Amino acid sequence: MPVPVPRQRAIPAVECGQAPAASPDSGPSKEQAPPGTHPAENPTTRRENPTEKREKPTDTSPDPSTGTATGTSTGTGTDSPAATGTDGRTATGAGRTHTDLTRSAVPTNLTVLLIEDDPAGSPIVPDLLDQAGKPIRVRTARNLTEAGRLLTDDVHCILLDLALSAPAPARTSADGGGNANGNASGNGNGGGDTEDHDELAVLRHVLELAPRHAVLALTSSSDAERGAEAVAVGAQDYLFRDELDGRLLSRAIRYAVERKRSDSAERRLAEGRVRAQENRRLERGLLPTPLLAGSPLRFAARYRPGRSRALLGGDFYDVVRTPDGTVHAMIGDVCGHGPDEAALGVELRIAWRALTLAGLCGDELLGTLQQVLEHERSDDEIFATLCAVDISPDGRRAGLCLAGHPSPLIAAPGVPARLLPYDNNGPALGLLPGARWPRMQVELGAEWSLMLYTDGLIEGHVGEGRERLGQDGMVEMVRRQRAEGLRGEELLRAAVNEVRELNGGELADDVAVVLLDRTA
Repeated sequence: MPVPVPRQRAIPAVECGQAPAASPDSGPSKEQAPPGTHPAENPTTRRENPTEKREKPTDTSPDPSTGTATGTSTGTGTDSPAATGTDGRTATGAGRTHTDLTRSAVPTNLTVLLIEDDPAGSPIVPDLLDQAGKPIRVRTARNLTEAGRLLTDDVHCILLDLALSAPAPARTSADGGGNANGNASGNGNGGGDTEDHDELAVLRHVLELAPRHAVLALTSSSDAERGAEAVAVGAQDYLFRDELDGRLLSRAIRYAVERKRSDSAERRLAEGRVRAQENRRLERGLLPTPLLAGSPLRFAARYRPGRSRALLGGDFYDVVRTPDGTVHAMIGDVCGHGPDEAALGVELRIAWRALTLAGLCGDELLGTLQQVLEHERSDDEIFATLCAVDISPDGRRAGLCLAGHPSPLIAAPGVPARLLPYDNNGPALGLLPGARWPRMQVELGAEWSLMLYTDGLIEGHVGEGRERLGQDGMVEMVRRQRAEGLRGEELLRAAVNEVRELNGGELADDVAVVLLDRTA
C-alpha cells in the first residue's frame, strides 16, 4: 500500500527567507533560485566583500576577506544559480553550503524536487528553463524525510540521485562488513550487494511516496545498468549526473512529466475498461433475465442506481412465466442506498423468483419473503416495499398485491393513463410481524400497457423549489408521452430522462421501471 504523502502546503521559514538556514548538522533543504535572481546570503556560511558584485555566476575572482574563489562552475557550460555563491564551507570550515531560500518573483510552470546528498556540497543540477523559457523551480532534499516534507502538490517531477543511501540496520562482520551506519558501500569491502539493494529500495520508497509524480533517476555514466534497472522499477527515465547540462535536463524533465501523464491516463483508461467488463458480468449475474418464453407480452425495463458510479441500488425487479401460462411481475425497494441494501435487494429478487416458480403467490409468497428479509437484513430497522402482479394466461385480468409500494400505472388505446386501485395496500415487508397482504383482482382489457415503478421516479423535485413530481405528475407526463407516440423502451427512456431534467440533475434515489405491453 503506498505510503501517505504529506500534503501540508506551508514551506519552512528557511525557504521563505524568514529565518536563517540551520547548521549543517540539521541538514536543511535548499531551493535553487531561478535565473536572474540571487538567493539571500547567510552571514554564517559566506564571508563576502560587501563591495563585490556577483553578476556572473561563473565569476571566480578571489574574495579579499577569505582568499578563496567566490564562484564555482559545474563544467556544463551553463550559468546556474545553484552553481554560484560560496566555497562550500561554513565559518568553521566544515559542512556543505546552505543559502537562505527565497521565493522567486518570476512565475514558474514546473517545480522539481531534487533528492541528493552530496557531502561536498557541489551542485549537480544546472540552470533549468521550461519550453516557454521560464525558469524551472528546484527544491533540494538531502534525505527521504525532507523529501516527504517538500513534496507538495505543486511538484511535477522528482530527480533522484541513485547514490543516495537508504537507512538500513547496521551490518555485522558476518554480513560482509558493510558500513556501521547502514549506508550502502560499493568500495569492495563486501557491501556491493547491499548497495544494489539499498539504491533500488530508495527508488521504490520514492515511487510509493509519490505515485502521481514523474521520477528521473540520476546515476554515473559508468553505471548505465543501474539506470536501466531504475526504469524497470518505475522511473520514467535515467540520466548521467556527470553529463548533465541545462538544455538536456530541462527537456528530460518535460518529457518525463508528459510520459507520466500519458501513463496515468492510459492506466485510468485500462481500469475503466476492466471496470466496464466487470460491470457487464455483474449485470448479467445480478440484474434479472425475464423468463417470458411463450408469452405474447412485451417487456421493457430501465434501471438507474442513485449512488455515484454504483452498479446496483436497493431497487429490484423480476418477471417470470410459470408453466400454467401466468405471467408474474414484481418490483421492490429496500430502504437505504448502500451496498448492503443492494445485496439484500438481489436476495429478495432471487427468493421471489424461486417461490414463484414453486407455485406460491399473493399473501403466502409475501409472508415468506418477509421471513427472508428478517433473516438477511443487517438491522432490524431495514424494510422493503414491494408490488407483485400476476397476469392470467389470457392477459385480461391480474391479481395485485401491494406491500407499502406505489400502485402500478395502466394505459390503453383511447383510455388515459391511470393508477390501479391501491385501497388494500398492506404494510412494507419487515415492519409488522405476522402482517397480511390482500390480493386485489383488476381488469386489464384486451390491449394495455402496465408500468411498475419505484418511488425514485416520483420523488424527484420539480424545478428549484421543494415541490416533487408525485404520482399525479408522473401520470400526466406518461399521458403526454404516449400521446406523442412513445411506447416500450422509448417511453421508459423518455420518462426517466424527463424526471432527471425536472430534478435539475441526477436523482438522489434509485430508479427502477418495468413495462409490460399486450397488443390485441
